[in-house]
Amino acid sequence: MAATSLKPYVVTLGTAGGPRWWSGANAGKRSGIATAVVVGEAVYLVDAGSGVGNQLMKAGFSVADLRGIFLTHLHSDHCIDLASLAIFGLFTLRPGQEPIRIIGPGSRGELPPVSPRAVVQPTPIFPEQPTPGTKAMFEHLMRAYGTDLNDRIIDALRPSPLEHFSAADIELPADLGYDPNSNPTPAGMAPFEIYRDELVTVTAILVEHPPVAPAFAFRFDTAEGSVTISGDTAPCENLVTLARGTDLLLHEAIDFEWVSRAYGNVATEEAQASMDHHRRSHTSVQDAIALAEKAGAARLALHHLVPGTTPKSVWVSTAEEFSGAFLVPDDLDVIPFSTTARNDAAGVPSTEMEMATSL
Repeated sequence: MAATSLKPYVVTLGTAGGPRWWSGANAGKRSGIATAVVVGEAVYLVDAGSGVGNQLMKAGFSVADLRGIFLTHLHSDHCIDLASLAIFGLFTLRPGQEPIRIIGPGSRGELPPVSPRAVVQPTPIFPEQPTPGTKAMFEHLMRAYGTDLNDRIIDALRPSPLEHFSAADIELPADLGYDPNSNPTPAGMAPFEIYRDELVTVTAILVEHPPVAPAFAFRFDTAEGSVTISGDTAPCENLVTLARGTDLLLHEAIDFEWVSRAYGNVATEEAQASMDHHRRSHTSVQDAIALAEKAGAARLALHHLVPGTTPKSVWVSTAEEFSGAFLVPDDLDVIPFSTTARNDAAGVPSTEMEMATSL
């Protein structure tokens, strides 16, 4: 990769996690999880949470600016607006533009184990294809909008999204010992390449987000710096391996006190199973800090915040435990990840440094 003046940065398009619209105090301040990685004039999107199209527009981008859409996993809060990107995005495409890549997990291959709290055996939907991967999901989405798309293709002579978006499943390296139920996060695995162009190399690794499998974290390496995006994960050594020496780590975080308040006193199996999921599948602020320290990340930014309405003071209460720059960005904040920015951050307490700027 040529060492030109790329000035790489991320825009935190959406910083809330969870398959819901968060209500109450601070409602509406954080959109669904989505991050733009900007390198020179190219934009790479990681996850497509609720509202991502509007957030791209507010950041000064359009779908036409995207080279790739990377999905960490197929929980709905990470891909709910994939269809709108493809369908509404058709109106922004430029003549002769290369197809936009959609890259994400393949099929799970088998259903996850039933929660031990189940009293009645759950009945899965669509048993003929219960765990579609990224490629199949995109095809299903476009098929669901067939009436709209064919109206526009035939009457308004609009292009087909199947000609301008190319969806593919991430192929796992052979001999990992991976199994979606018994070994979803093989220990000691090395990051592997899933995308490369003249500006970036994107590598991936499996992370711990049961019952989801496969679930990935991604790292974008450029000639001028790197950013690692955790996806959804419990504390995971594979994430440390991927993030080793990264200039910026964007890591998920959950407020476990909220989990206890929301579910702890609800006497239903559904509530208790939800609490089980959150505790085994997500990361506290303290654990995110410990992972960032172990990886030697220069900067740590928390996103995919659950709940999306938790006051920022809760997230920053342990900021002094991280030796680098610590951020809790708002939606549409800009965070550089160049080596220059890393050097500027060295030795500067995070409480004295504002590394993120608003658009």
